[in-house]
Amino acid sequence: MVTIVFEAHATSLDNEAGIASGHADVDLSHLGRQQAAELGARYANDRFAAVFCSDLRRSYRTGVLAFGSRGVPIIRDARLRECDYGDLTGYPSEAVEHEKPRRLHQPFPNGESYDQVAERVRGFLRDLLADYAGRRVLIIGHRATQYGLEHWLNRVPLHEAVRAPWTWQPGWTYRLIAV
Repeated sequence: MVTIVFEAHATSLDNEAGIASGHADVDLSHLGRQQAAELGARYANDRFAAVFCSDLRRSYRTGVLAFGSRGVPIIRDARLRECDYGDLTGYPSEAVEHEKPRRLHQPFPNGESYDQVAERVRGFLRDLLADYAGRRVLIIGHRATQYGLEHWLNRVPLHEAVRAPWTWQPGWTYRLIAV
């Protein structure tokens, strides 16, 4: 078993502007940098075997700002990325939110579907179980990352995970036993 703590990346410049980033490599805002420091403080007494982040700047910078001085490995993995919104990258977040339920099986134009995202996350989880059994790790990712975690680890149907209202909270804990 692997114990996973999931945290959403801190606030990005696009989050503040109401823009859907998808695979766009957007940096953290000033508020996001503060939130990353708070994330590190929240887990000051935790011992993670590793911190995994998507390879997108907003996720990785959250990890570096929160945990960079602790000596814990901070590992980028593209399988933890947000959904690729394709042609809708950079559109208003509200427009992309409206489109999400239709993109469970059919990819965003020139992007990917949530089925494809879930398969990326599943591959990551398989490798994580093989390499980190018996350990505790932190994942800093995106909403799509969490959809995959909910689907594979809590057995939430993907369409329910994508359609459920999303509310930030300070961490979600998962137990990875099999995928």
